[in-house]
Amino acid sequence: QVQLVESGGGLVQAGGSLRLSCAASGSIASINNMGWYRQAPGKQRELVASITSGGITNYADSVKGRFTISRGNAANTLYLQMSSLKPTDTAVYYCNAILSRTLVIFSWGQGTQVTVSS
Repeated sequence: QVQLVESGGGLVQAGGSLRLSCAASGSIASINNMGWYRQAPGKQRELVASITSGGITNYADSVKGRFTISRGNAANTLYLQMSSLKPTDTAVYYCNAILSRTLVIFSWGQGTQVTVSS
């Protein structure tokens, strides 16, 4: 079972930027669809960005134009570049392999906290 470790979160002012990293214990290069999710307090976890093995990306409307998902050169890394951050982006961010609209392949990691102050 692949384990996922997210990092790169922190406290940032509105308008700032952060780059999140996801390190998998095994290769994710062949996994068709990888995604970044987030869960804000009191809310359900939501998918904010995804990338296929061929590099096709999709974004939630709330982050489109501000976030960029990418796969690292190493076969086990995933990134999320976040810019023009808003207080509404405050959440714990997770990565995972997407199985379907509601299912993921791996167990969830611990996530990384992103807090955006106004």
